[in-house]
Amino acid sequence: MTLQQLKYLLAIEEHRHFVEAARHCHVTQPTLSMMVHKLEEEIGIKIFDRSKKPITPTKDGELILEQAREVLAAARRFEDIASELRGEMRGTLKLGIIPTVAPYLISRFLPHFLNTYPDIHLHITELTTDELTTRLKRHQLDAGILATPLDDPAIREHFLYHEEFVAYVSPDNSLLKKRYLLPDDINPERLWLLEEGHCLRTQIINLCELRRSDSITHRLEYESGSIEALKKMVDAGQGVTILPELAINDLSEEEHDRLRFFKPPAPVREISLITHRHFARQRLLQALAESIRKSVPDSMRKKRRKSIVLSP
Repeated sequence: MTLQQLKYLLAIEEHRHFVEAARHCHVTQPTLSMMVHKLEEEIGIKIFDRSKKPITPTKDGELILEQAREVLAAARRFEDIASELRGEMRGTLKLGIIPTVAPYLISRFLPHFLNTYPDIHLHITELTTDELTTRLKRHQLDAGILATPLDDPAIREHFLYHEEFVAYVSPDNSLLKKRYLLPDDINPERLWLLEEGHCLRTQIINLCELRRSDSITHRLEYESGSIEALKKMVDAGQGVTILPELAINDLSEEEHDRLRFFKPPAPVREISLITHRHFARQRLLQALAESIRKSVPDSMRKKRRKSIVLSP
């Protein structure tokens, strides 16, 4: 049994196809198939059901694959610890980031980070919170940027910043007459929300204590995975949506006039850099966190103790 054979197993699990897995591993399909077959013969367990399309792990195979992930993660930690002790800042970092943070943060920190650490290759993927944490625990990601706290013992959280929530209101909305808003001021029937699966949706529902009645018939039901799409609905004269603080920086003067902040204590979300609790590349982690913190306004870097932190 070799580490390379275990990598082949995980490639097949990911791609569910021998040809695609071989292409991913930069080997021929016959070579990959032979090595996997030899491993199955060696341990006496059929790992994949080849009769199904796409290929799926057997029940016993799922246990083998889980252990393969752990073995490969341990091997990577061995290399990472050695690299850390040598003081190196090189290699690949697989980073997940939630969609309500990515468009407003990546362009801020990425140029500085890549220029400062030219030997680091960042592989960034947008994922929902559930997808991100699942991949992190399966050692398919090195780190993630999302809303916390998660209160998960398998994950370490490194605070980055607090981000205030701001209401974005349509031109004819009576909320524009107010200087500051209370959550109760927002009519839930005119509030545009992200679709299910986004933690920002949950935070807004909790903030406004929304309980939509199933008995009410709406002329329009629209949920989106994009904050920008919801903003355009408001621009068209439809209701209100809630924006995170970094999303308002590029607004025009006219759009800024339609922002309304909440009355103190202001609602905020906590954004953190997370890793698996066994993550070994602490020097790289600290460098990334520092680049991110430097890229956001000073007021956001400090924990706003007089604000209300909404749970994701």
